[in-house]
Amino acid sequence: MSVSDAVASRRSVRAFLDKSVALDVLTRVMDKARFAPSGCNFQPWEASILTGEPLKALQAKMMASAPQDPPEYDWSGPNISPAHKARLFAVSEDMYGAMGITRENKDARRAFVADNIVSFHAPAVLLCYFPRFMGPPQWSDVGMWLQTIMLLLREEGLDSCPQEYLWQHARLIKDFIGVSDETHIFFCGMAIGYRDAQAPINAFPRERVPLDEQVRFIGF
Repeated sequence: MSVSDAVASRRSVRAFLDKSVALDVLTRVMDKARFAPSGCNFQPWEASILTGEPLKALQAKMMASAPQDPPEYDWSGPNISPAHKARLFAVSEDMYGAMGITRENKDARRAFVADNIVSFHAPAVLLCYFPRFMGPPQWSDVGMWLQTIMLLLREEGLDSCPQEYLWQHARLIKDFIGVSDETHIFFCGMAIGYRDAQAPINAFPRERVPLDEQVRFIGF
C-alpha cells in the first residue's frame, strides 16, 4: 500500500469485525513506528496495548466508574471558535445521520457515545501516555507517532480509531496498567482491529476544509 493510499483510506473506524489481531503484526507496526519524527530525539511516547481478558477487565472497571474529576486535561479550547465548532457539529450530524439516529433520539446518542468505553468492540486497544514534564512540542511528537502507527496499521490491512474520550478514566487506566499518575499523563486510547465494511458508521463522507483555506504557497 502506498503512503497516499494509506492516508486516503485511514478513517476513525467505529465498528469492527470479531477478528483478533496477531501479536506479531502489532509488534511489527510498533517497531517501525519508533522512527516517527521526534524533536531533539526525545521520543516522549509510551504505550500499553491490551487485548483479551485484560482489556475486558479494564473496560468493566471503566463502565462501573464515573468520569474522573478533575479531568486529565482540557481539550475544549477550539469551542471558542465558531468556525472550528461548526466542523464538530457537521461531522457529528453526518455520523449520526449515517446510523439513522436523529437529534431527538437522546438515548441512542448516549448509547453510541458510551460505546467509546469499549472502544467500539475493537479486539485490541492501545493506551498512550507520557511523562508529565513533556511540553507542547513533545505532545506534537506524540501526535506524529500516533499518526505513523495508524498509517502502518493500514499497510497491514488494519484500522483504528484514536480516542481522546478515554481521558475521562485516565487515573483508573494508569492504575490498572501500573503507570504512576504522579509521573505520567494519559493522552488517549486507540481502538485497533479490522473494520466492518458493511457498517454505515464506517462509510459516511468526511468533509475537509479546502486546501486554499489552510495553506498558502509563497514565492512559487
